[in-house]
Amino acid sequence: MDLISTKWIIHLLLCGLFYGVSCNSVEQKIYINLNDTVPCVRLLNATHQIGCQSSLGGDVGVIHFLESEQNLEYVLTTGNNPPYMVILESHLFNRDVMMKLKNASGRIAGVAVIKPNSNPVGAFSPHTTCPNENTGVYSESYDPALAHCNGTMWNPNGNGLSYEEFSFPIFSLKDDNGTEVIRQCYMDHNRAVNGSVPVYPLCAMELSSHMSAVTDTVTCMRRSDTSGLSLNPEQVCDPLGNYNVWGSTKGLNNSASGHSENETVVIAAARLDSRAFFHGISLGADSGTSGFITLLAAAGALANVTREAPPPRTILYAFFQGESFDYIGSSRMVYDMQGDKFPIDLDNIHSLVEIGQVGLHASEGLWVHTDPVSRRNDSIETEVKNLTAIFRSVATSLNISLGEPDVSQPLPPASFQRFLRAQPIPGVVLTDHRTSFTNSFFESMYDNAEYLNLTFPAGLSPEEQFNYVTDTAKGLAKVATLAARTLYRQAGGAEERLAGINADELTVAHMLYGFLIQTKNPWFEAIVSPEDLPALRDFPPEHYVGVNFNSNSSTKLVSYVFANLTGTAVNVSRENCSSSGKFEDAADSTDINSYTWVRGVTPPNATEPAGYCVRSTTRLARAESPAFLLGEFNSSTYSTWSESRWKKINARIFLVAGHDLEMLTLGVGLAVLLLSLLITFFVNAKADFLFSSGREPANATY
Repeated sequence: MDLISTKWIIHLLLCGLFYGVSCNSVEQKIYINLNDTVPCVRLLNATHQIGCQSSLGGDVGVIHFLESEQNLEYVLTTGNNPPYMVILESHLFNRDVMMKLKNASGRIAGVAVIKPNSNPVGAFSPHTTCPNENTGVYSESYDPALAHCNGTMWNPNGNGLSYEEFSFPIFSLKDDNGTEVIRQCYMDHNRAVNGSVPVYPLCAMELSSHMSAVTDTVTCMRRSDTSGLSLNPEQVCDPLGNYNVWGSTKGLNNSASGHSENETVVIAAARLDSRAFFHGISLGADSGTSGFITLLAAAGALANVTREAPPPRTILYAFFQGESFDYIGSSRMVYDMQGDKFPIDLDNIHSLVEIGQVGLHASEGLWVHTDPVSRRNDSIETEVKNLTAIFRSVATSLNISLGEPDVSQPLPPASFQRFLRAQPIPGVVLTDHRTSFTNSFFESMYDNAEYLNLTFPAGLSPEEQFNYVTDTAKGLAKVATLAARTLYRQAGGAEERLAGINADELTVAHMLYGFLIQTKNPWFEAIVSPEDLPALRDFPPEHYVGVNFNSNSSTKLVSYVFANLTGTAVNVSRENCSSSGKFEDAADSTDINSYTWVRGVTPPNATEPAGYCVRSTTRLARAESPAFLLGEFNSSTYSTWSESRWKKINARIFLVAGHDLEMLTLGVGLAVLLLSLLITFFVNAKADFLFSSGREPANATY
């Protein structure tokens, strides 16, 4: 056989080999990858780390479905095949069970929690009993009697699970076909029958979520410092943060900063973010979403009247990000105001109205909370009394139950506290609780649409559900009307205008659907830019603040909704929509307004949507803790929360062989290796004989 033929044969063999590997991957035959999983990740602050992680290559354990708390002994002590990968039904995902698993001294490889399709009975909050305890206004120096939630336990159901550190991975699994595959694998291979010991092969799971950062934020930021001596610094963590969304009834010059002469502002605030043990499923339906939807609806109700009859004072709407993690967004805005890096400063603020948890007001009514310490100042007391009187008057006209807690009771956890840390400001916080939270699922994955009773009649199509006005939407629209009318009067607007200020129930229904059920809906598709259209999905957006280098989906959507509800359409081309200097009137300049090209709707008999330009006062401002700007990573004044980076998040199941079979396989493999080496040695030694060409000597003659 000539050399060319030999090369072709080798080439064909190699091609066939790689084709077979690509089409019939051994890995694909061994493993079943799990989709729709959400990991618990590691967070760090100035003093410690919390959360979960796997080992570098992932952790593997034999699957065991925990059927009851009494069944814990099997995985903790008596089971014969540790380490175990424990599968928990949601009712067993509690502090008592998790702490026993945490302390199981190497018998637990990881935990997978099955997220139910419906909420459990009872209460569950993995947050602490005193949220943001050390970064609010109530400290030993402000009033020792009110520090550390003395006298008011705001979140009595809090078990602190989100603030624990686990040395093994913990994932959430969606209760769907993938979970059934795991369950069937367990039933077929792992479940003991009549007291018998399960025999190999056993069903196992591998969870991979290795975190790069360790110890605390100080350590991880030092390791990530690109200005250090390391030639190849590795970014191992990122500060938590995002963007605040703000706008105003009158355009404020965004290119200016510091005190604005002859400008008095009433701030209307709400928080944007929420959190849960698993950050990817933190909807915060009552804890955060109900508040910002109410404020958005109030802003929409005020849009026309503030243009037709502008009140003497400007209403500044502020939607703060990162409030779940020691008030990141509000502390940054206050810091910028103090440092003349915002269009106004603190002295321009007349008063502040914050919309807190209001989604469950139907059961407990509404309550206006005030700060007892600042009210000791006579001028603050007068303004607070005037503001609460406006609230009571408007609530009476709307037939809304509104109360005031005892004047000695402190404010609940709220962004307003960060403004009070800077200077006394009159203000109130509107909530659905008098003392402790009404929300039984505060900062948990169960604080969702179901918890707000966002349900629809059977048989409705998705489009019909989108346009269905639920009782929840009607209730929040009424709260938004209360907030809008109060804000207008507080800003100095005429009382005779109040009757014309009403929040739209259908708009509230659309927002509840978009922020709590799915973002892919006709309204959101029409009001976002064409570039952001692919981000709309058939599930709700993530409300976890994330890390500061990107604007998460809820931030973008809130900015689009705010612009749509408060802005106006302008007749300019797409090219000129966002270009500076294209507007002759100074009031239309990009220093005063923002311009956004949105997709629009498709007109009848057309194939493409008719996009248009929206002019509004909508702005995004950085919501990153001042601690990271100042390099004070051990700060006790500002939030120091950061999130670890990771390289791979993965979950998969497979059958694991017994130890005897593994040793047999290893032995056979070693024998094959040795035999291969011997054959190679023999072939190499006899190469001249085996591979001689058999040609005749060169001097042969014929």
